[in-house]
Amino acid sequence: MKYRWSLAPSQPLLTGQLIRELPLSPLMAQCLVNRGVTSKAEVSEFLNPRLKLLADPFLIPNMDAAVERLWKARENNERLLIYGDYDVDGVSSTALLVEMLTELGWTVQPHLPGRFDDGYGLSAVALEKCLEQFEANIVLAVDCGSTAVEAIEFLNERKIDVLVLDHHQISTPPPEPLAMINPQLRDNYPNFQELCSVGLAFKLAHALVKRGRQEGLQKERDLDLKQYLDLVALGTVADLVPLTGENRKLVRSGLEQLGETTRPGLLALKKVANVSKPVTVFNIGFHLGPRLNAAGRMDNPDAALNLLLARDHYEAEKAADTLDNYNRERREIERDISTQAVESVRQRFDPANDFVIVEGNMEWHLGVIGIVASRVMREFYRPTFILASDGDGWKGSARSIEGFDLAEAMRGCDDLLNDHGGHAMAAGVSVKPGRLDAFRERINEIAKKNITPDMFQPPLKLDAGTDLSELTLVHIEEMRQLEPLGQGNPEIQFLVAELTLSSPIYRMGRDKQHAKFWVTDEHGACEVVAWNLKPEDEPKDTFDIAVAPQINDFNGRRSVQLKLIDWRPAKI
Repeated sequence: MKYRWSLAPSQPLLTGQLIRELPLSPLMAQCLVNRGVTSKAEVSEFLNPRLKLLADPFLIPNMDAAVERLWKARENNERLLIYGDYDVDGVSSTALLVEMLTELGWTVQPHLPGRFDDGYGLSAVALEKCLEQFEANIVLAVDCGSTAVEAIEFLNERKIDVLVLDHHQISTPPPEPLAMINPQLRDNYPNFQELCSVGLAFKLAHALVKRGRQEGLQKERDLDLKQYLDLVALGTVADLVPLTGENRKLVRSGLEQLGETTRPGLLALKKVANVSKPVTVFNIGFHLGPRLNAAGRMDNPDAALNLLLARDHYEAEKAADTLDNYNRERREIERDISTQAVESVRQRFDPANDFVIVEGNMEWHLGVIGIVASRVMREFYRPTFILASDGDGWKGSARSIEGFDLAEAMRGCDDLLNDHGGHAMAAGVSVKPGRLDAFRERINEIAKKNITPDMFQPPLKLDAGTDLSELTLVHIEEMRQLEPLGQGNPEIQFLVAELTLSSPIYRMGRDKQHAKFWVTDEHGACEVVAWNLKPEDEPKDTFDIAVAPQINDFNGRRSVQLKLIDWRPAKI
């Protein structure tokens, strides 16, 4: 077993109530209850996530103050600097606000910090350069700013008003902008806390349009906010925030908008990435998002912003080709550094003492270390910090395992760090010169107080135990209503027990690295596909399998196929 199997408890009272009130199969009812959807009304909203059910944007902390200041800026023809971030969430939220605010009459200039020139987040040094080129009366920090105490103080001293639109954790002490739109300030509306910055940008756009319509303004009446949902879907999926609540409504409609988009940049990006309708969460996560991210990883994120804002097809195709080339280069560098990092860790890895992996190399490329951290974490299943040179110090990215909060752990290392920020599962860090060994020792001390040995086997959460007769085309089609699947609404996974092989195992793929076989129980038979399954790891005798059910469309014929996640000998 690769995983620590965890079967969701059967909840017959809740599932029975849903089955009596709605036309649901027992498996579908169990999947809904597992996702916290337990009443008839909640099922209706979850399976039909309509935009008109979105909450009032003015419920978000400080939204009214931000709208008021922006309103004043437009009335007085003040100049607005939008300071974004270099990842997909930062780029898409910047593009949305530049496009929308310009359309409604604001004077707007965007700036995306360069990973190598400006570093992460809102900084006084980068702002000083910006303000030399664009004299601004007001700065809107997007996807950054929640920890930027010094940078915001720098702007306050110059009598430049600051609005922060961000979803990251807020520092202690907090910065002092004119208004901070960050759901982390309050927890009385939990759905807002799942929003990333592009979701918050859409809520700000909604609030501004709502204010304009209340005042009877024609441009606000005519503006269709749905046109921005393709950008919202891009940033939300790429930022790995939960696809529940507000995000589910935004992404479901945003994927449809992305399929129908007329935006020249996205048409060109879909073309180079070979993405066609219907656009899926997978397409964003593995095809579109990485290309948009590649600009900031390899050079300057402006190439991604220019693509999203492109007005004509020639300009868009040029930008898409640039991003595609960056992505190819990124993949090659990432592959080389990942190999080096895994080998370097393996040579010195001590499972009894290395609760957290901290690995650095001054020659590694800063733009790809986040992806490398993910790969090393998956290889060893330990919280992982991968670091590269940052002048005379170390700068890096971290990825965690379930149950270990990176952001909290790094707060215990403040004296060893220049800066840090992020979330429980992913974070960025800058280590002071000469303090890398001390940081490695300290972060491991913290981990040993919080991590138990069983946490080093990745958990596998299974929705239900079932038999093969229940896994029909009709039931799997029904379960597709749970899409879009992603963070917070995971892939449906079942336990099917006491199976035997009913066919020889067929090896496939260029290197025969994949396998396909049929399994049977006393209720039926089904085909299983296993990706990257070594011959020595093939199931044998009587066994249980953990699988994700899917529909295989081949030559006009549709059939049930089970994707193997893990297997174990049956307990007979």
